[in-house]
Amino acid sequence: MLLSVVAPVYNELDSVDELHARLSETLPVLGEYEIVLVDDGSTDGTWQKLLIHASRDPHLHLIRLSRNFGHQAALSAGLAAARGEAVVLMDADLQDPPEVIPHLVSKWRDGFDVVYAVRASRDGEHAWRLFAIATFYRLLRRMTSTDIPANVGDFRLLSRRAADALVAMPERARFLRGMTSWIGFRQTGVAYEREARYAGKSKYSLKKLARLATDGIMSFSTAPVRLVTMLGFVLVVFCIVVLGWSLWQRFTSHAPQGWTSVIGVVLLLGGVQLLSLGVIGQYIARIFEETKQRPLYIIDEIVEQVSSATAEPIDAATAV
Repeated sequence: MLLSVVAPVYNELDSVDELHARLSETLPVLGEYEIVLVDDGSTDGTWQKLLIHASRDPHLHLIRLSRNFGHQAALSAGLAAARGEAVVLMDADLQDPPEVIPHLVSKWRDGFDVVYAVRASRDGEHAWRLFAIATFYRLLRRMTSTDIPANVGDFRLLSRRAADALVAMPERARFLRGMTSWIGFRQTGVAYEREARYAGKSKYSLKKLARLATDGIMSFSTAPVRLVTMLGFVLVVFCIVVLGWSLWQRFTSHAPQGWTSVIGVVLLLGGVQLLSLGVIGQYIARIFEETKQRPLYIIDEIVEQVSSATAEPIDAATAV
């Protein structure tokens, strides 16, 4: 059995030594293994550090993307390159402890195709971030028919057939934790204590988290469009009521009518129309992105094993 461990790396210069050390200590007891690290356009010397490790470790498989394509794209690149009968996806910041991998493998050997790691606790996370994430998962579970587990990130194990099913899905707005639930097969969870980052700061800013949440909702649900339709129906009823009230006032009262109610209704309708166009526009924009059929990522270099002491990379065209 060959086990593949895939991790995207972006400006993790201070973490890659510890990541490699802990993976190299944990994985040998599980049998044959490979470590697939995808450099997502790092600019801080991370790639050079990885090349040094690759010159010493034949288990290390490096992929360098031509620029920063994002976390989900980098995970997808590693998943496509992984050759193992089982593939573990994890982050490189060591919030996903490598020591949990044997527990994931144990469940896979029990016959499960997908074994996801459930966060029993989250050290080092701000309260606002935890609240936002919890709110997102509640909304997602209510809005989609796909059963996406809460408190679960991308740390998981996939069988070969589950990994192949994900690789075959071509969409650009990728939400891998939702896609993994969608493919089905036998799935189970393993609880673990999520650690604080080993070094550095999270690469997921509030803007990136919002974009990931939007991808998750719009990739697995048409609820926003249905909500806009329902809101439009409610406003039509509201406007009919206001019209009836205005006519009643016109014929029963001689007092001059002000503009407050008129302006209020006009502003309300204008705001709702713009909101509706924005929601529909998001879906249209995603259709536009898909129709361009650009690749999800572009690989600059591939390094499987470097024999020279200078750690010069093998060109992607000649790599085994």
